[in-house]
Amino acid sequence: MNTPAPFSPQTQALLNGVSTLPHLGVIQAQGDDAANFLHNQLSNDVLLLPVGQSRLAAFCSAKGRMQASFIVVKTAPDTVLLVLSLDLLAQTLKRLSMFVLRAKVKMTDATGQWQLRGLLGDSAKALVGDAAPWQTVEMAGAHVVALYPVVLGEAQVPRALWLASQAQALPVGPEVSDSVWQWSDVMSGVTLVTQPVFEAFVPQMMNYESVGGVNFKKGCYPGQEVVARSQFRGTLKRRTALVHSPFALTAGQDIFTPADPEQPCATVVLSAAHPDGQGFDALVSGTLESQQTGWRAGNSEGAALDLLPLPYALLEDI
Repeated sequence: MNTPAPFSPQTQALLNGVSTLPHLGVIQAQGDDAANFLHNQLSNDVLLLPVGQSRLAAFCSAKGRMQASFIVVKTAPDTVLLVLSLDLLAQTLKRLSMFVLRAKVKMTDATGQWQLRGLLGDSAKALVGDAAPWQTVEMAGAHVVALYPVVLGEAQVPRALWLASQAQALPVGPEVSDSVWQWSDVMSGVTLVTQPVFEAFVPQMMNYESVGGVNFKKGCYPGQEVVARSQFRGTLKRRTALVHSPFALTAGQDIFTPADPEQPCATVVLSAAHPDGQGFDALVSGTLESQQTGWRAGNSEGAALDLLPLPYALLEDI
């Protein structure tokens, strides 16, 4: 495993400020049964989530495959917001609505009602301080969710999600480009499901149980038996790793290993260009065995991908 290069002064300067998040959308669940309904559909506890707080959660098929994932924000006793990848919003809203039946909850696309911004560096620290991931600060009607930071060696760059109504004044800070925010997402080791990897992974294949995205003590939800079996019967053989590549990768792209050239062993989850122009970094979910034999892009003889340390410990390593 390689050690990532430390932040250059140029990169450090870029990782500070406020970014638009046009790739994200918001689903609103509102009604007396909103929290209970989502509790029965998602991989994490929504029923006991305090008002004003947030959690990561997955929405799975009956086979335990992730169809979407969310940053869940409970804004009122009867209102829960689901921040998700915009390219999955319409189909996710439709599928969730199919399960409402007699529950007192209305599911709507609320993207146009909310402003979303990503905060990096001093802009994040000013609002969430040293809060742990998913801890949420409410201020003047805005909800600010602490995210996993960017970590390179001993250096850490705070990250946060800012969510507020359209009438709210935007947070102050230098403008951060979408591409830099996407890179920070990769380097945090935590990201949301997108269309190219729809139903590609059970939550643990994206390390969700290690970053607070799965509650194994809550009641049933679609795919719960598969997720639990993967965790407790030793059947999990794939994990997400952080890699560096000399050229661009794309979400959903197959990755190969020389030890088994006939079939792909891993899938790209998210990739972004390094701000310094030093190649590309990506999150790749693949077999534990192939991580040891080496990953190649394109085919088994393609360019090698360098494994980088994750910025957090996996559950089995704690």
